Amino acid sequence: MSFSTYKGLLIGVFLVFCAVGSVFGQINLHGTVYNMYRTKPLEAVSVITSSGKGTTTDSNGYYFIVVKPEDSISFSYLGRLTAKFPISAINTNNSFDIALHVDPTELKEVKVMPRSYHTDSIQNRQDYAKLFNYKKPGFKVSQGNGMGGGAGVDLDQLIEFFNFSEKRRNTATKARLIDEEHDKYVDHRFNRSMVLKITKLEGDKLDTFMVRYRPSYEFCVRATDYDLMEYVKLAFREDQKDRKDRP
Repeated sequence: MSFSTYKGLLIGVFLVFCAVGSVFGQINLHGTVYNMYRTKPLEAVSVITSSGKGTTTDSNGYYFIVVKPEDSISFSYLGRLTAKFPISAINTNNSFDIALHVDPTELKEVKVMPRSYHTDSIQNRQDYAKLFNYKKPGFKVSQGNGMGGGAGVDLDQLIEFFNFSEKRRNTATKARLIDEEHDKYVDHRFNRSMVLKITKLEGDKLDTFMVRYRPSYEFCVRATDYDLMEYVKLAFREDQKDRKDRP
């Protein structure tokens, strides 16, 4: 048997299986997911159907999933979800390949030192737990000592209640610690190694970029890794444009 004959036989068997699956209301769908330039297959892309089934792509970007004719299918990667593709509009006899509009930047391996953002953050919370669990003082009625004394006001509580300056210092310290925690989180997400990898800036240019385009804490909390990398790319394009426009 020649190779072309063998290949034709395999294709025929595959089409028979597809037809049998369709008869029973199930369709075998397969394909490969690439990056936006179709230069690299994407691993761990979520493949989701409208009926609730799902799978992920392997290291070669390949996926296989059983769907229904009335289903639709979508792909999710780095927190971004594509549009839904109706199965009825897909030629399921062929491979359904797709290119996602993401271009993730691969960062070099980094060594985690004994001190890290997460370690420092946990330690800070432990060190200042008493301050943040501060309970507002109030009056407490003390009972007599059993020697004819009646009920009275607890003097320690009274002194603490009027210690306004101490409370103000505590409030200011808490605010400062929260600001420091926010700054460290931004430093953790918007770090020099990530920006250097994307922009190729070095020295004073990198220092200026890090200060000028430093994102807010609120943005960093809501942004995915992909969102943050896209922000750096957009900021870099703006920075390059500004440099060209300068006299």
